Amino acid sequence: MTSQFDVLVIGGGPGGYVAAIRAAQLGLKAAVVEREALGGVCLNWGCIPSKALLRNAELLHIIQEQGKDFGFSFDNFSADFKKAYQRSRQVSQRLVKGIGFLMRKNNIQVFEGTARLTSPTTVVVEPGGQTVEARHIVLATGARNRTFPGMETDGERILGYREAIVLQESPKSFVIIGTGAIGTEFAYVHNAYGSKVTLVEMLPRMLPLEDEEVSQELEKVYVKMGIDVRTNTRVERIERTADGVRVHAKNEATGEAVVFDAEKALVAVGVQPNVEDLGLEAVGVRQRKGGFIEIDEFMRTSVPNIYAIGDVTGKLMLAHVASAMGMVAAEHIAGHETQGLTDDDYLFMPRCTYCQPQVASMGLTERQAKERGYEVKVGRFPFQANGKALGLNERTGWVKVISDARYGEILGVHMIGPEVTELLPEFVLARNNELTAHEIARSVHAHPTLSEALMEAAHAVEGAAIHI
Repeated sequence: MTSQFDVLVIGGGPGGYVAAIRAAQLGLKAAVVEREALGGVCLNWGCIPSKALLRNAELLHIIQEQGKDFGFSFDNFSADFKKAYQRSRQVSQRLVKGIGFLMRKNNIQVFEGTARLTSPTTVVVEPGGQTVEARHIVLATGARNRTFPGMETDGERILGYREAIVLQESPKSFVIIGTGAIGTEFAYVHNAYGSKVTLVEMLPRMLPLEDEEVSQELEKVYVKMGIDVRTNTRVERIERTADGVRVHAKNEATGEAVVFDAEKALVAVGVQPNVEDLGLEAVGVRQRKGGFIEIDEFMRTSVPNIYAIGDVTGKLMLAHVASAMGMVAAEHIAGHETQGLTDDDYLFMPRCTYCQPQVASMGLTERQAKERGYEVKVGRFPFQANGKALGLNERTGWVKVISDARYGEILGVHMIGPEVTELLPEFVLARNNELTAHEIARSVHAHPTLSEALMEAAHAVEGAAIHI
């Protein structure tokens, strides 16, 4: 039996299900093939359950480290990591059920199984061998944990993020390899629950894609929290021992061999696209280095009626970016007026790390802006001068705005501090509408709020911050 659709989306993650819903809204008959669970990595093993764990860790940190400041004291205080795990799964399951409801509401058929392209308009779903035809196909198969020789995960002691997110006990000691968002967030969670955490990074600083000042500030905070941060350290291999793991590494600056012993290790050194057995070669979909699928600004692949979105393209591997790409793909397929995504659009999308203090950014770093030849103005405002931050007892960090000195264009924003992931969209909106720091500075912000730090940093671009 063959089923026929206008749009078939392969993958039900935050890119895939959004593409299907938008297609249905525009009057197209849509379907989704999902081999595991609707919501993909984000809702099931990534963004959502990790934020629940981070909330637990944040509360624990406040109680243990700031309790005296608030006048709290406890006898026989305890924290149950298993309860944190259970809460994270409940949050995840609630949202996954919600995606199922949205599929039904929008009359989107969901096929459970693994899809393989047999022609530009035909897919076979296994097990069962059902054939599904569609005028347009959207590839949204995502990505998975990347490993290297000598660092293969076993799911028991040497973990990827999917195994780490479902730990029901925090290990007594934990070596985390990689200080991107995944490694940095897991380090915060397990340190809060008493694990002896070692963070290992091959490059010279934590969060190596962020502005240098932000990286340096976060490292100071982590060291103060008791996390052993080892930058410029390349892991060569991991071996299992009688009671845990032994991580063999080398200091890139000195050449010195370093060994870390721990109960478990987490490998968080990047991801690779899920393209195996998808049938790309058979239908002529081009791939670039690393296996990622080539696309144009409207998400079209080298095969005109096949689109690709999200992590499988390697553009900017974040859930909200996948959703934005899914919207563009669906609208383009439907002939709806839509704006394609350029390299600059990806550059100015929000980038967030949800440790404490939080990190949020968009656009160019100060170094990148200067390397591109811009004459820049930089405005900074620290949270220690913000009344709301002081009231929250969260005074670490700042807002940093990088502006083009000639035209006032916002080139980049880099923040570290309380709830900065919630503050960043103001600058995204401003940039998308070609506003300058001046317009933000002259917009009245409620007092006392954390958002006043944005206004003050915008004033500081012109050397006119009021409260510092």
